[in-house]
Amino acid sequence: MPIQYRSEVVSSRRAGQYHVLTLTAGSITETTKPGHFLGVAIGGDESGLLLRRAFSIHGVQERGVFGGTVDIVVAAHGAGTRWLVGRHRADPLDIIGPLGRPFSLPRDPVSCALVGGGYGSAPLFMLAEHLRARGCRVDMVLGAGTEEKLFGVLEAKRMASTVTITTDDGTLGEAGRVTDALGRVMDQHDTDVVYACGPMGMLAAVAGIASERGVYSQCAVEESMACGVGVCMTCVLPVIGDDGLTRMVRSCVEGPVFRGDRVRWAEVGTIPPDTLGAPDLDGGSR
Repeated sequence: MPIQYRSEVVSSRRAGQYHVLTLTAGSITETTKPGHFLGVAIGGDESGLLLRRAFSIHGVQERGVFGGTVDIVVAAHGAGTRWLVGRHRADPLDIIGPLGRPFSLPRDPVSCALVGGGYGSAPLFMLAEHLRARGCRVDMVLGAGTEEKLFGVLEAKRMASTVTITTDDGTLGEAGRVTDALGRVMDQHDTDVVYACGPMGMLAAVAGIASERGVYSQCAVEESMACGVGVCMTCVLPVIGDDGLTRMVRSCVEGPVFRGDRVRWAEVGTIPPDTLGAPDLDGGSR
């Protein structure tokens, strides 16, 4: 079960355009798996910012001087994230975690391609560690609009068999997108499983490339999560179940990790007419 914890900031460091925050997390670290996320209260006790922000867990340290700690990666886009990256050592934070459904790990050693877009790559590094511990091959494909928006390139080179870098403007690595390189990487290394995290458009394309090759894919979606615990229903998207029926499921509880071939990517943000429970033209529901 997720735990609400009165955390403190241990450290904050710059990583390109991003900030990596290390937070005390107590027993949260004991059950954290790759793909889990934290819900972080923003603005302090007197803030009018009522909704928590969801951040993928980049790494965990179960024991140390500060006990259990977690790392999250933050991009300062709005008032809430700017407030967060302005926190200093020992500043208090209210966190809940671990939240969500994590990545599934293969039982046997297989060849895995890990694909990340921008700081969406944050949860892939803990995943890579777990895969390598199981004897899996790990090839990483990291991309962003520019070199400054990439995250974890040096870390990837330390843990992956190969690392392919793409930037839209060609400032580092290959000019183009991760999806321009993914097919080649999969073919070269006989990839069995693809894991991906990043913008929704990228995930849709990655899932399509994997499906074309008959390869299983898992995608950690980036839907807006207002509560993070399944109450508010703001993060729903259409997903095909094992029974073949489409349901509107919550990214924060049933996800954020989904099978890439089960998400109806082109209809995210809508309720497809054949969705279980969707309203029909007569005002009822299916």
